[in-house]
Amino acid sequence: MTKQERADYVRNRLGQLYPAPPVPLDHTDAFTLLVAVLLSAQCTDIRVNQVTPALFRLGSTPAALAAAPLDQIEAIVRPCGLGPQKAKAIKELSRILVDEHQSQVPASLEALERLPGVGHKTAQVVMAQAFGIPSFPVDTHIHRLAQRWGLTDGRSVIQTERDLKRLFPEESWNKLHLQIIFYGREFCTARGCDGTVCEICRTCYAKRRNPVSTKKA
Repeated sequence: MTKQERADYVRNRLGQLYPAPPVPLDHTDAFTLLVAVLLSAQCTDIRVNQVTPALFRLGSTPAALAAAPLDQIEAIVRPCGLGPQKAKAIKELSRILVDEHQSQVPASLEALERLPGVGHKTAQVVMAQAFGIPSFPVDTHIHRLAQRWGLTDGRSVIQTERDLKRLFPEESWNKLHLQIIFYGREFCTARGCDGTVCEICRTCYAKRRNPVSTKKA
């Protein structure tokens, strides 16, 4: 298979397996999604979904969380790890949204990336899932699988994003990044597959016999 043939196979197969992938993080609007994605850094989506109900009872709008005591925010988000940093970022970005964006999450990658605690991947998730703007957020699952499937050399997350955007049609990006994540969690895990075990790895590289060493995100 050529690289493009592998990409086409991946897109078609994932479309069969996950025709309508849900957003894994529970949210009700762009703001609650932004906060949930921020909390998901170095934390599982399951844990974030366990924590956010209490956080959003404390405040589910920028004005409410900007006004909430920092120690109360930190006490709630502590199970997600990096509690002090994440609590401070949530409170400060909430204040900025109130002061500079009329309490609205901006539909701008550049504006999102200027918010405290919001990196490139977080901003892209919000662009894709809150606003429907074509984006390709690359997490650890996508970075690992793209290397196993020969779609990138994995030298950086940014390079993986560029490579995937070149290989897949823009209209598929928002759904496809979720599909790859679900497949990576279910079939092509970090320990459960080494590039020779799962269906897609075996199909893309039928003659591969040796494990694939992937670069971390």
